[in-house]
This record gives sequence, structure tokens and C-alpha cells, in this order.
Amino acid sequence: MSLAADPEGPIPLSACPACIAAPAAEDLARRAQPQSARLTLSIPEAHCAACISTVEKGLEKLEGVKSARVNLTLKRVFVEADGSLEAADLIAPLKALGYEAHELDPGLLSTTENDRKSRELIMRIGISGFSMMNVNLLSVAVWVGATDATRDMFHTIAGLIAIPTVIFCAQPFFKSAWDGLKAGRVVMDFPIALAMVLGCAISIFETLNSGPHAYFDGIVMLTFFLLIGRWLDHRTRAMARSAAQELAALEVPRAIRLRDGTEETVGIAELAKGDLVLVRPGGRMPVDGEVVSGTSELDRSLLTGEVLPVFAAPGQVVSAGEVNLTGPLTVRVEAAGRDSSLSRMAELVAVAETAKTRYTGLADAAARLYAPVVHALAFGAFAVWLWISGGDLRLAINIAAGTLIITCPCALGLAVPAVLTAASGRLFKLGLLIKSGTALERMAEVDTVLFDKTGTLTMGRPEPLNFADHSAEVLSVAAALAGASSHPLAQSLTARAAEAAVSPAAIRDLREVPGFGIEGTLEGRRVRLGRAAWVGAAERAETATYLMLADGSTHAFTFTDALRPGAEELISTLKSRGLAVKLISGDTPAAVALLAERLGIEDWAAEARPEDKAAEVERLRGAGRHVLMVGDGLNDTAALAAAHASISPSTALDAARVASDIVLLSRDLTPVAEVLRLSKVATRRMQENFLISGAYNVVAVPVALLGYASPLWAAVAMSLSSITVALNALRTR
Repeated sequence: MSLAADPEGPIPLSACPACIAAPAAEDLARRAQPQSARLTLSIPEAHCAACISTVEKGLEKLEGVKSARVNLTLKRVFVEADGSLEAADLIAPLKALGYEAHELDPGLLSTTENDRKSRELIMRIGISGFSMMNVNLLSVAVWVGATDATRDMFHTIAGLIAIPTVIFCAQPFFKSAWDGLKAGRVVMDFPIALAMVLGCAISIFETLNSGPHAYFDGIVMLTFFLLIGRWLDHRTRAMARSAAQELAALEVPRAIRLRDGTEETVGIAELAKGDLVLVRPGGRMPVDGEVVSGTSELDRSLLTGEVLPVFAAPGQVVSAGEVNLTGPLTVRVEAAGRDSSLSRMAELVAVAETAKTRYTGLADAAARLYAPVVHALAFGAFAVWLWISGGDLRLAINIAAGTLIITCPCALGLAVPAVLTAASGRLFKLGLLIKSGTALERMAEVDTVLFDKTGTLTMGRPEPLNFADHSAEVLSVAAALAGASSHPLAQSLTARAAEAAVSPAAIRDLREVPGFGIEGTLEGRRVRLGRAAWVGAAERAETATYLMLADGSTHAFTFTDALRPGAEELISTLKSRGLAVKLISGDTPAAVALLAERLGIEDWAAEARPEDKAAEVERLRGAGRHVLMVGDGLNDTAALAAAHASISPSTALDAARVASDIVLLSRDLTPVAEVLRLSKVATRRMQENFLISGAYNVVAVPVALLGYASPLWAAVAMSLSSITVALNALRTR
């Protein structure tokens, strides 16, 4: 049931896009637009709100560009353009803006690049931290009264350690500042780089001239704390991967086309409407179309959430991504490749992800004003003190450098990541993994919760209800027949029979009849397990499979989908807190109504397609609601990406997990209520951190401008503000 179609053999459904040679979802979306109207490029150097504004405004000025939208989490820009432009035409303009760009390549979007950057930042943090400890030890001797040659010696040794450390460890800030300058822009990393350069220059000058003050310790300390902030920010962004890329993994790259009675393996792009394709048992449907010959059963659980397979016979409409279970099918192609329902779903998710990542944190908003204000203050301090001191260049530079350092955005940069890290640790202990840097902020605003049914509120596995009610003979025959079938209900019976140590009967000539069930011969007489009409039994209202014994008697095995642990408690808690709760599922009305009644959910919808779920999310958002979507299947992916916040269990399809903001690691649903509570606490901590960093600047900036903060004490004050923010963040735990 979890195998993909491939002419050479089955492929695991969870395989990555590169493993099955599937095109990237963004490429699918781009080709779906006429005349290359939707272009996608990777911009790996984008890292802040200023980058979003620069790239979007810069591209929108170009002739032929209708709109541009940056997805900061994925480091991509999506461009709507007319047919005169191609992705390659946008690389040079982006380069002129200071951003390296390239056409989207699935190989460049893997987690390898993010892992490499994370390792580099951690290495730089380690080196700067080690250097900071050593330089501070040397500085202690100066602080306690070392003078003359002894002081100069300690300053020299400190400089020999600090300068290489800053040159190497602060490269991310120097590179960002230089790229901005080349493009004619002043980014928020520029004053940081300038403060480091000035601090080192002043310290070298002081050391060479036997001056009393050198600030190597402060500059290394500044580098260390800034790198921590940059790594925390990178960590929260890098944890999110594109769900659209995962959806592309479900696209079957090849199909078996039938022409004049012969089989040929072709790429999906070569198929045209009206072609006939053969889909063997165990294979995944490569196209949207209609069955023209053969009978079988289709597993649609990934697309619709429906637990039971659907009978497929001539005339049955099928969709790409469904799994053919029991018999070969010949399908007439209606849509393939970029026109298939699976491809359209990938485009829905890509668009929804882009919209969600336009959420801008308070830190990013404040950072837009940072660079121009800081430069104005530092330049003003330099000019004023140069005039007041009668041309004392050393004093003016010291005060300007102190102003640049003391206004460093380290505390501001840590305000959100530090809280997120603390909250992540607590939630991880509860079985929840946060994947998005803004998840907690959005989770705190939730007022409506939408639940999928199968695999989310339930375990997604049929369990026999009346197994023990049958005689030993019935169980023995049922175990033998079920053991030869791949049907989900048969597999459930097999597992229960093994637990109960039931010995299978010696049945011969076992044969699976596609779409109906399995039969065999017992003591020369036929026995069957399958559909009610096929075995001659009266069909029951609940989910069931039916057994016919050799004497013609029939017996029904009924099944239920077990609730997830904590489901009833979670629904009760959410309702007691005043949140609106809705159940929306692709399963049958009877099954959904039964579960809704059991859990006390008044608002529910059944037989919902993927686009129906996404549309419901959009409808609620349009009504001003902040929706939390909890789901696990492919049919939930677009809704998960479009929702204000989203959660999926760890057992969910890969595409659903990566579309979600939070992954539930345990089977128990109870922690979902805790994340909603903790998100409000974390949001308060973030706001407190903004107040702390704001109050710090209100006090520190005048002190620096008045000349009371040397570069060393400016670095110490900046570090103390960062430590205060970090300690406040730890209260979240």
C-alpha cells in the first residue's frame, strides 16, 4: 500500500524527489503557466526583511515583470512575468542588487546546503568563544593595573589572537556588508562590520602607541554574540522545507503506454490526452484518466483520507497519486504531468507557502530602520566631538565606534530566536517539534481549529471489532485467506490472528479476484473472503469484510478506526477555552458523523477533496478567523500550508509534515492543547525582550553619544543586554 509505481519495480513512497527523478514542484507550477509566466529563482544570500523589500521592489521595476514575491524561509523569489522574460533574464538584475541568483535546481534545495551553513556558523561560534575567553583572561591583567611594557605585551598578545579571529569568524557580516555596498545599499550588517573594523583599528593604534586602552576583548565578544544570534535565526529558518518539493516526489516519472498492443515505457511529458497506459498492481497512478479495462481496488487514502479502498472497473475516474492494489488496469489519459491533479495541488501548496512566509516579525520590522538611524547617530557623534574637542581625531573615533557597538542589534536579533529555542526545548519534551520561526507567534492568535479525521484524530488503521465472537473454524479459515491478500482489512485480520495465535487452515489454490476479494479451496470446496455480494452475505452498515465457508454459511468481520490517545481530552479542552472546532474529512458521511458525535464536534464536513479543505481554510481566513489546521495526509497538505498555523503527526505523509509548522512526535494528541497555551506565554516573552532591548537603547545611546562609553564598555553593555534577553527567554521553559 505504500509503494509507488515504477516500470522497473516498486519505489518507496517516502523517497526523495531526486530518487525518483521527479521534477521540482516549482518547475511544475512554472510550466503550468502559459509562456513561462511564473518564474522561480533561488537567492541564497537573502536573510532579512530588508532583503525582501529590495528584491521585490527591484524586480518589479523591470519591464515585463508583473509581480515578485520572496519566500525568505526557502530563499526563493517567485516572479509573475509576461512571455518575453525567462528566469535567466533576471539573474543579472538580481546580481546588480547584490544578490547571487540562479534558476531553481532541485539539487540546490536539499538540506545539505543548510546543514553546511549551520556547521560553518557553529564552527565560527566555537572559535570566537574560545578566543574570547583567552583575550578576556589577558585583559584581566590590564584591568587590575598592569602598565607600560607589561600592558603593551598583553595588548599585543590579545591583538594577535583577536584580529585573526575577527577576520575569520565575522566573515558572514563582512560579506553581507560588502555585497550591499557593491549594490549601492547599506544593509543592517554594515554598521556591525564598520564597528568591528573601527574597533580593531583603534586597538591596533593604541597598542602601537603604548596607549592605555585597547578593545580587542570587546570586539571578539561582539563577534561571539552576533554569531549566536545569526545561528539561532538560521536554525529556525533552515528547519522548514518546501512541502511542494515533497509533493513532486509523488509524481510518477514514467508510465507504460500501450500502442497497437505493445508496451513502451515513456516519460510522463510524452503522454497526450487519449493515450492508453497500463498500471500494474502495486503501482501508483501516473495520470488523471478513466479506466477502460480491468478491475481492481484503489487506495486513495493519500489523496482523500478515505480508509477503505475503492472498487475500480471500466468507467471509473482515477487521479494521479492513487495506488492500484490488486489487478492490472488500462487507463485512458485525460491529464498528465503539469495538468494532473497532483501537479495542481503542488502549485496550490507552493503559492500558500509563499503567502504564509510574508508574515513579518517585529524584529525584522525594527531592523529596517536600524542601519540609517545608527549611521546617522555615529556620524553625528563623530562630527560633534571632533568639533568640541578641537580636532581630537582619536576621541571622536572612539565615541563613534562606541556608538556603533552599543547600538548593535544583538539583543534585538536574539529577542525572537532565544524565546523560540527555549520554547522548542520545552515542547520537544512534550513530544512537539517546532519547524517554523514564526509558528509560536501565529499559534498564539489561533481561534479556530480544523481537524482531519483519518490518521489525525484516529490512528488510520482498521481494527477488528468482533474478532473474538467467531468460532475457531471461522477464524482459522479467515486467517488463511486474509494472509494471502494485500487489502487493508485483510492485513488487519492477519495481524489480529497472529496476536491470538490462530493457526491458518490448509487452503489450496488461493487466488485474489481484483476488486472482489480472495478465494481458495478447502477440502475440495470453495471458500471466500471479500465483498458482501461476492460471498452472498447481507451487507452491513459498518465497515466489514465477509467470509463464506465451505458449507455456504457467511460471517461478517466488522472494523473500526481507533481514536488517537488524548483525542477526546483535546477536543474538550479546546472547546472549554472558547475555540471553534471543526472536523473536515475525505471519508464517507457515515464514518465522519459517527466520529463527530463521539467527540462532541457539532461542525463537520465529509467527502472533502484537497481543494475543498484549502478553500475552507481560505473562507475562514476571509472571515477574519485565525485557523490552526491539524492533518496528516496528502489531501491536507494544501490546507496545512494555507492555514495561519498547522500541526501534523510524525506518522503523516512527508509532504504534510514539511508543510506543517509543528510536528507531533508522540501518538498522544494532548500536547496540542499545551502548545496553544505555551505559544501565548512565548509571545509575551518576545514582547518583553523587545521592550528590554528598546529600553537598553534608550539608556545606552545617550551614554555613548555623551562620550561615557568606550568601545570596550560599549561591548560589555551590549553583551549584558544580550544576556538579559537570553535569561528572560529561558523563563519560557
